[in-house]
Amino acid sequence: MQYSNMIPGRFVSRPNRFLAQVETADGVQTCHVKNTGRCAELLLPGAPVWLQRFGADAKRKTKFDLIAVQKGALLLNIDSQAPNAAAREFLASGGLGWIPSVLRPEYT
Repeated sequence: MQYSNMIPGRFVSRPNRFLAQVETADGVQTCHVKNTGRCAELLLPGAPVWLQRFGADAKRKTKFDLIAVQKGALLLNIDSQAPNAAAREFLASGGLGWIPSVLRPEYT
């Protein structure tokens, strides 16, 4: 699984569970947080983070998604949608030794 248009930044604050303020080379940006958990031990002021940038034409309220945060020597992906996407790629590529005939995401 690969992300495109990634830029580095430094975490500033998290006004609510869906938004974060991150300092980038272009100034402080408002970003969407894909993980609504607290992440209080990870999202500390000054923590190095990685953002995914979206084009100005995208129909979004923010231009960035907060994807990963660095904790010591570890880079941790906090995108809560990543595990399902990674599992789908693994299964579709025959990672179990065979390719399932049907792959459906979970639904309600």
